[in-house]
Amino acid sequence: MNIKGQALYAEMQSLASQARGVGTELRLPKVEQVNASQSDFSSMLTNALNHVNNLAQETSKLRTAVELGDPNVSLAQVMIASQKSSLAFEATVQVRNKLVEAYKDIMSMPV
Repeated sequence: MNIKGQALYAEMQSLASQARGVGTELRLPKVEQVNASQSDFSSMLTNALNHVNNLAQETSKLRTAVELGDPNVSLAQVMIASQKSSLAFEATVQVRNKLVEAYKDIMSMPV
């Protein structure tokens, strides 16, 4: 890689044009624009919490099925579901901690 200014600028221009070309090749389905309003954040957070809750309930059902001797459910399935549930819960706790920390930082800002 050449470190001279003109050569560096030319290389950045070529990389930028390549990046623009990738965007046209990878056409994604039309996605609704994201609105940064409070209701959207609230619904997103609610959906995420519901997903974590559903993972925990599914794990509980699988664990009960294994304990009752259901031949259709293996111990490996229960362990995988348990780990997914555990990771989702830990991630949720971390997000909550970051939100509380951000709230405290905002509240301690001088007016």
